[in-house]
Amino acid sequence: MAPAQSVELRNLFAVSHFIKKVCEEGLTELGEPAKIKNYVFFEVEILDPKTKEQLCFLDKVEPNATIGEIKCMFHRAYPQWYPSRQALKLDPKGKTLKDDEILQNLPVGTTATFYFKDLGAQVGWTMVFLCEYAGPLFIYLLFYFRPPYIYQHRHAFTSSPYPVVTLACVCHSFHYVKRLIETIFVHRFSHGTMPLRSIVKNCIYYWGFAAWLAYYINHPLYTPPSYGNKQVNYALALFTLCELGNFSIHLALNNLKGDGSKTRKIPYPTKNPFTWLFFFVSCPNYTYEAGAWLGFTIMTQCLPVALFTLLGFIQMTIWAKGKHNTYIKEFKDYPDIRMPIIPFLL
Repeated sequence: MAPAQSVELRNLFAVSHFIKKVCEEGLTELGEPAKIKNYVFFEVEILDPKTKEQLCFLDKVEPNATIGEIKCMFHRAYPQWYPSRQALKLDPKGKTLKDDEILQNLPVGTTATFYFKDLGAQVGWTMVFLCEYAGPLFIYLLFYFRPPYIYQHRHAFTSSPYPVVTLACVCHSFHYVKRLIETIFVHRFSHGTMPLRSIVKNCIYYWGFAAWLAYYINHPLYTPPSYGNKQVNYALALFTLCELGNFSIHLALNNLKGDGSKTRKIPYPTKNPFTWLFFFVSCPNYTYEAGAWLGFTIMTQCLPVALFTLLGFIQMTIWAKGKHNTYIKEFKDYPDIRMPIIPFLL
């Protein structure tokens, strides 16, 4: 055998030996152990929480599959239960798993057991807000024009002699038109849907209060505020500033998610002075919202409006505290000076 052929054979033998060693021992090109794990598929069973009856069995599920993907697999077996209608839990009375949670990171074995809850028919958030906000807008205008079947017939289609009544109609309409515009062009919703039964309750609340306060403000016997134009003008200034502030905060929050990422970020003030409230509170949009309704209450000096403002403030405080606590848990460097909704107080 020629020397050249001998060298070539030795090289070929060395290469084949190295390849065999890589396959057997998992070595990298640097001779270091490669971190190769056995790829194990999961089995997923979905049970009824009450009867413990097996509703679905999924075989060979990827370990990095998300809960959202498992919901899609379940949907293929049961088309009537689309993903947004499903709630999956590890325990019948436990917390609902989030769609972005990964199967292999959950405290389950290779056979995972989930409990299914039907959330009922779902409605998209855009449609939810359109229904909630369009109703009060048209209901209030209906009372403002005084059709004959609301007040006495002799007051049909008459107008109030007090300018504050017209001003209140303009402010109320502006508020809900702004909300509708924000719903369509500004807001980004973290959750895709809301149960249909919830939208019915929300509409009853918003529409009912709109009718109640509109009935009294536009009533033929309505009397203007105690301190006249001075009270109305100060209230109008408060209402206008808070509406502008609320819109500015919504734009700032929208820009925070401008890249389409779902990752939560700390909102900070921008060059817009209305956003400087971020220095002191976690949810200035709720602060401005409450301020706007306080201004409307002072402007109209109407008890139903005051009650609506109070209930709204209580609910927004609950939401603000929840978001504030979430920020504190997720971000170690979250500003200590911030309060949930009222600077230095609440």
